[in-house]
Amino acid sequence: METLVQEHSMTIGLSGNPNCGKTTMFNALTGSHQHVGNWPGVTVVTKMGHAVVAGAGGGVEVDIVDLPGTYSLTAYSEEEKAARNFLIKTRPAAVIDVLNADALERNLYLAVQIMELGVPLVLALNMMDEVRNHGKDIDTKLLTELTGCPAIETVARSGQGKLCLLEAAYGLAKERAGRWKPLHISYGPDLDPVLDEMEAIISKAGELAGEVPPRWVGIKILEGDESITRRCREADPEAAARLEALAAKVAAHLAKTLRAAPDAIIADYRYGYIAGITRQVVRYPKVDAERIRMSDRMDQVLTHQLAGPLAMALIIYLVYILTFKAGKLPMELVQGAFAWLGKTAEAAMPGGLLRSLVVSGIIAGVGGVLGFVPLIMIMFFLIAALEDSGYVARMAYMLDRVFRIFGLHGTSVLPFIVAGGIAGGCAVPGCMATRALRSPKEKLATLLVTPFMTCGAKVPVFLMLAAAFFPGSEAGVMSLVTLTAWVAALLVAKLLRSTVVKGASTPFVMELPPYRMPTLSGLCIHTWERSWDYMRKAGTTILAISVLLWAAMTFPGLPADRASAFDARAAGVQERIAAATAQGQQIPELEDALKEVAAQRSEEALKASAAGRAGVALEAVSRLAGFNWRVNIALVGGLAAKEVIVSTLGTAYSLGEVDAEDAAPLSRLLAQDPTFSKAAALALIIFVILYAPCSVTMVTMARESSWKWAAFAMTFNTGLAFVAAVAVFQTARLFS
Repeated sequence: METLVQEHSMTIGLSGNPNCGKTTMFNALTGSHQHVGNWPGVTVVTKMGHAVVAGAGGGVEVDIVDLPGTYSLTAYSEEEKAARNFLIKTRPAAVIDVLNADALERNLYLAVQIMELGVPLVLALNMMDEVRNHGKDIDTKLLTELTGCPAIETVARSGQGKLCLLEAAYGLAKERAGRWKPLHISYGPDLDPVLDEMEAIISKAGELAGEVPPRWVGIKILEGDESITRRCREADPEAAARLEALAAKVAAHLAKTLRAAPDAIIADYRYGYIAGITRQVVRYPKVDAERIRMSDRMDQVLTHQLAGPLAMALIIYLVYILTFKAGKLPMELVQGAFAWLGKTAEAAMPGGLLRSLVVSGIIAGVGGVLGFVPLIMIMFFLIAALEDSGYVARMAYMLDRVFRIFGLHGTSVLPFIVAGGIAGGCAVPGCMATRALRSPKEKLATLLVTPFMTCGAKVPVFLMLAAAFFPGSEAGVMSLVTLTAWVAALLVAKLLRSTVVKGASTPFVMELPPYRMPTLSGLCIHTWERSWDYMRKAGTTILAISVLLWAAMTFPGLPADRASAFDARAAGVQERIAAATAQGQQIPELEDALKEVAAQRSEEALKASAAGRAGVALEAVSRLAGFNWRVNIALVGGLAAKEVIVSTLGTAYSLGEVDAEDAAPLSRLLAQDPTFSKAAALALIIFVILYAPCSVTMVTMARESSWKWAAFAMTFNTGLAFVAAVAVFQTARLFS
């Protein structure tokens, strides 16, 4: 009995690799209702037919278009051009991608490209009988969850699953109703920022507007797709020139660092994304150990539930051990050079505001930050080695199980790592990396806790405190700081996901790029780029803020009566020294008394400044966490940029020094300060981990969410940081 056709409603494309059973599936779906035609503009023959999707009270007739068999949508061959033009120009209601399920990883490559385009897609897992004959099984339900595409088991030659396939395609087409939802894959730290910039240019210029996603256009330009590049030139020559310049720049960069072209990197990350899927959905009930690849053997250890975390902890600890062992002498040399420079400038310049600005504002402020450059460079080199080898992606894959306990997504690991999860990152690209999360709730929770990571701006603070109060144990302290940042982020995320950011979790797919042997030239280039960015910031932003804070710590200065009183005391001591000298006597106590008067004057002048008054006012509360007024000034400055904490402390302690011969590295000055203890150092570490993000990160958070949530992060994080710092300080005092 024939099904009554109610309407002729939509077009569905049928795609797939050559020899995947696509033609057999087309015949099974359409039967004799098909015809052959030519594609406009290309010499490719195609088949078109129709089928009826059964429904209550009748059925719906749909057109089935058999696309040419192709492995990708790169438009190098006539078949690829025909398939892609059909998707872009015709905009089918849905596409069924027929996959040889026995070679799932290879066949998913085309599916991923269609998903990046955003077309509603149904996965037909064909040849499932052969899959089971080869001792494998595929979890189609999990595959559906991970990809967001319905996955249907089929055997085309027997017609098994064809009705379910049609119903799934029709249902998805009705659900989407013409709305395309492109898949967003991370292509790594080199390409993602370029793609973001390209996407902004393309969106503004309007190339291919309404046809394809702007990010997809950027990917095609990076891949060297001539047809898309030509269409962009025709649409907007100026925008196209900017896009091509970006593509050429990143191509040259990749050639130097990874000896690879952008299209190769894109392919690697696509296959990494696919590997992350197949690793979870393909089962081997009777697996043969000899069939496991070497990379899989490595992953069996590095992503193991027990061995994986232990290996990760050991690797991070070794990173810090190597950093401090190799960087100790260079750091001391650099810090000694700045101390010598400060003494030389003080001896060469006449007293007054200019000398104070140069010595205390510029040299002490900027020098305090640049003194840690040797450690920073070594750390960046080691982290670049982990990234280029592919291990960082394994960390994310392994930690997904942990993250789910705390209401986060496995993809949340990437923003954490980018922001400084292994120390040395930056919260700004970390926050931008949250775009990869599909769930708005998971994205928001990740966004709010990502700034907890030990970014490159915080690292000098922790290095300074570790060197000052935990000499010989710096690597252990830095490892604990990193672990504390992760634990704090997870606990706060759990709190947020249970209260203000409630919502369901989404499935996890992790891109697993192939293991690579890092090249020395690539590591050196990555290290220099990150280090130069750090030093450039110290020479521009930090310099400007240091000068402003110097002014705030210098003016308005001592009241006239207090200045006169100190001058009188100093003059009296100098007269006594002169009299003793005239009699051929040297009285060390008088020299010490003169230094004490000068030190008291400097400290009182600093307290009388605008910044000093603010720091002293906050001390009534901050002393609960062990913070003195100098630390308060630094923490307020840290709201602009976290590096300023070190430079401001350098300026504050330098303004308190009155003898060039007493100049010393900041870590030593901190350790010698009787008002600052080891318990206070621990509390300061906790506070810096947790308190408000820097100003640039705040702006980024607002762009990724809203100013309301950025303001929430500032107030909530700072309040949480103070409570935690007080708890740590008071507890540490009990055991000291």
